[in-house]
Amino acid sequence: MSSIEPRGGRPLSRRAKEQRAYRLVLVGGGSAAVAVVGFVLAVIGVIGFTLPVLAVLVAVACLLLFRRTVSR
Repeated sequence: MSSIEPRGGRPLSRRAKEQRAYRLVLVGGGSAAVAVVGFVLAVIGVIGFTLPVLAVLVAVACLLLFRRTVSR
């Protein structure tokens, strides 16, 4: 079982924060695009709503992580 104490490592460098933010934007933007296209296809009846909903969840998670990374 892990300890509830905070980790004692060094904070992320500026470069590491930039890289993390960039990756989050790429993944979040891609999943948002998949969500939009998926919702259109789901409304038309080509696919179900599972994939677009999962893509929205990934996009929201990336947005929250991006905001946390940038605000530090």
